[in-house]
Amino acid sequence: MAELPLNPDVRRLGKSLLAAAYELRSRLFKAIAALLAVFIALAPFQNAIFTRVATPIMKALPLGSSLISKQVAGPFVTPLKATFWLALFATMPIMLYQLWKLVDQWLPVNARRIALPFVVASVVLFYVGVSFAYFGVLPMAFGFFATAAPKGVKVMTDINSFLDFTISMMLGFGFAFQVPIAIVIAVWTGLVSRASLARSRPYVFLGVFVVGAVLTPPDVFSQTLLALPMYALFEGALLFAGRFAPKRE
Repeated sequence: MAELPLNPDVRRLGKSLLAAAYELRSRLFKAIAALLAVFIALAPFQNAIFTRVATPIMKALPLGSSLISKQVAGPFVTPLKATFWLALFATMPIMLYQLWKLVDQWLPVNARRIALPFVVASVVLFYVGVSFAYFGVLPMAFGFFATAAPKGVKVMTDINSFLDFTISMMLGFGFAFQVPIAIVIAVWTGLVSRASLARSRPYVFLGVFVVGAVLTPPDVFSQTLLALPMYALFEGALLFAGRFAPKRE
């Protein structure tokens, strides 16, 4: 029985999907290779890296207190995990660049000129959020928790629990600082108008506290420290989003 000829449109679609799959594999390989290269380069310094990461809590601990490890492999695994997260933060620009190159070929020519500045702004805001969490929020949070212990309770935090708390806070602030990018893109694409966003301020104010509760450990202090900057970023994005609003006839 003779085979039916494929529709040219179906053939072109198949080739496009295959090319997209190869492109995705290539971009993922480059991003993972960059992450592994930085991680391997930093691995010999894992103890020094963990000591630097633990500086905010070490300064906040009461005199005579220290970090402890409740797991047998904790003294080795936890510094290694801290090194991996540092490598991930360091290679974030490369990963976002690979993501941008992946979607760049599908964008119109006029949109490409705007997409790259958005990627750069996203990287900058991510690092600003991480730095704000590490240098500003975490010292205050650790100082608050250390002094909030009841009388007779000696504060001695497990290193793995400390690292999980620190990473969750830094990631939470890094992603929360992407709010201006999301708002500008939503207004630019016409998904939502600047006026409707301005009218939804009460709901946004409530929503940032809900997001703060999800992204941070379950305490009101950390939730508030994340929610207030998010709302300030929302207001700042509203002022800036007017430049990207679609022009009406």
